[in-house]
Amino acid sequence: MHGKIIFYEDRNFQGRSYETSSDCADMSTHLSRCQSCRVESGCFMVYDRPNYMGQQYFLRRGEYSDYQRMMGFSDCIRSCRMIPMHRGAYRVRIYEKENFAGQMHELMDDCDNIMDRYQMSDCQSCHVMDGHWLMYEQPHYRGRMMYMRPGEYRSFREMGYDGVRFSSIRRITDSC
Repeated sequence: MHGKIIFYEDRNFQGRSYETSSDCADMSTHLSRCQSCRVESGCFMVYDRPNYMGQQYFLRRGEYSDYQRMMGFSDCIRSCRMIPMHRGAYRVRIYEKENFAGQMHELMDDCDNIMDRYQMSDCQSCHVMDGHWLMYEQPHYRGRMMYMRPGEYRSFREMGYDGVRFSSIRRITDSC
């Protein structure tokens, strides 16, 4: 099953709309602004800057009538990425330092407090082997988040997260 999301120029699902089932690197090619949306199926990450940059927020099926109020975005949504559903194992290696250095732990399940569970001072890089994951700035899956699909993430600092300490990590499961 593929995801489907409908974006609206104004709050409360008003104004022109744009519907997609795939990634969109720049919403301004379809709408002058984007301030509400409806996720009909699937899961999406939305970003407050074009090209999947800036603040990001995870959306599952539901109605989002006002981004700024709900998510704390300083601006409207500028890009979105559909999260493909994953069947099978989940596996990620988290590292204390950049470039896969320092303490390493392999996870196959959610962790609500990385620092407490593994006595790590920080988490600055990771390697996602299987599945799709969300990493959160605060324990218990709160605060700023970062979407990670399979691949190597050598430096969160270089990705624009300088000074951010990621403290919890969760699998994105088929419950979307």
